[in-house]
Parts: sequence; C-alpha cells; structure tokens
Amino acid sequence: MKQTAKLFTNGRSQAIRLPKEFRFNSTEVFLDKDLDTGNLIISAKPADWSGFTAMLDTLKTPKDFLSKKERKQKLSSRDPFKGLAE
Repeated sequence: MKQTAKLFTNGRSQAIRLPKEFRFNSTEVFLDKDLDTGNLIISAKPADWSGFTAMLDTLKTPKDFLSKKERKQKLSSRDPFKGLAE
C-alpha cells in the first residue's frame, strides 16, 4: 500500500514531512527526478566511502583481467585533454 507525505513551505523552500518508517539516518539525501514520469526519487547519501570500499573488498578480480605486460605499463606523460575543444 502506498503511503502519503505532507508537503509544507519552510521559508522559500518546499519540504516533505516523511512518515516515521521512511526516515533517513543521515543529514543529506540524493534527489533524482525521473524525466519520463516526473517522479522524485530520494535516496540516502552515505556519510563516507566506507560502504563502497567494503563492497570493493568483496569483489573477485579475474586472474586474466590484465596480462603481466599490461600491468607493467610505464606512466604516460601525454595530455589526456589535448585536442578537446572547450
């Protein structure tokens, strides 16, 4: 069953009063708008990168991901933006 939330004005901003079961354990959230439906998507903004780096630690890199030659490449001194117009 869909829930509803109340909208209210706070100064010059519009705010949403979320029901208790939808509260976030953070001080900031990400906002995204679905361009097809106009729906607003609200998701938690992590306080730091620890969750992401912990997830990376669980990934297994295939043994054939890079050859020994590919892993031993020297640093390049080229300008990666050369030729791009501003």
